[in-house]
Amino acid sequence: MKTSPRTTPPGADFDKRALQAALAPHQAPVLGRSLGQIASTFLPFFAVVAAMYLLRGVSVWLTLALSLPAAGLIVRIFIIQHDCGHGAFFRNRTANMWVGRFCSLFTMTPYAHWRRHHSVHHAEWNNLDLRDRGADIYSTILTVAEYRALPPLRRAGYRVLVHPLVAQVLLPPVVFMLLFRIPFDTPRAWRKEIWSVLLTDLGLAGLFTVLVLLLGAGPVALVQLPTMAMAAILGVSLFSVQHRFEHALWARQADWTPAGAALLGSSYLHLPRVLQWFSGNIGFHHMHHLLPRVPNYRLEACHRACAGMAPAAPPMSFWQAWRAPGYALWDEDKARLVRFADLRAA
Repeated sequence: MKTSPRTTPPGADFDKRALQAALAPHQAPVLGRSLGQIASTFLPFFAVVAAMYLLRGVSVWLTLALSLPAAGLIVRIFIIQHDCGHGAFFRNRTANMWVGRFCSLFTMTPYAHWRRHHSVHHAEWNNLDLRDRGADIYSTILTVAEYRALPPLRRAGYRVLVHPLVAQVLLPPVVFMLLFRIPFDTPRAWRKEIWSVLLTDLGLAGLFTVLVLLLGAGPVALVQLPTMAMAAILGVSLFSVQHRFEHALWARQADWTPAGAALLGSSYLHLPRVLQWFSGNIGFHHMHHLLPRVPNYRLEACHRACAGMAPAAPPMSFWQAWRAPGYALWDEDKARLVRFADLRAA
């Protein structure tokens, strides 16, 4: 089996103690900022959704236009849920749990179920030898050699599955609105996670029953379906491009280190300020993987404090992110991600 070219173990060539000392002041949640982020997210979200319902009788197009900011706010709600899942949003574990559960009613993502799977992502991201241990299509990849060894039908299936139109547009709404309604990939031993799915479904059923009884099925569908579909597409796209860009590091177990995978296997995505706000600083994904318990509103400060003290994360512009989903294979000879078109050109 081929292995990636081995140099200095990624992430090992810097002073970890000095970096830890520099980042320590930024790692604890700040209660006022956490509560402020909740207010600055949920209040606009409720206002935008209320406006969508009020405007549906005036213009369907105005209602649909407002689904974009509403979807952006759901992405921001998901970031709050995500931070709660890491124990990063509050110092108190119970507060994290209940706020995370509350967020799940808007993200349609079972809190405990998603948190357990997400912990696998953090433990094994960009590790070529652990790709088959619970990873989804957004956290795994085939090598060029593995792809070429597949029979033609399975090659075609893989290409369809990772095609940007399928992986970034069609699948995300299906995952969030349908697949998350059943514990389809959950071991029986994960009883708490299974109950998380069932109780989230029960909460959503109650919420939508009330909305339909008050407003009618048509208006609820007009407001909720495009908003949630767009939120799923935006959220998955922002997440996946952070790991699937040309110079992202993927490594075999012998060369894999948590720090190296964080700083070199995740990108520093430069987003316009308005998108940085809506996405909860997801562009500083390298810092999140390096320090998962840092709340999202402190990631930028960590990034600045880290400058010059550790390997710089691969920078990616907003426009470069549009090309990132096309990188679908890991070339172990070139130690970089490649597109299917690169195989034909070789």
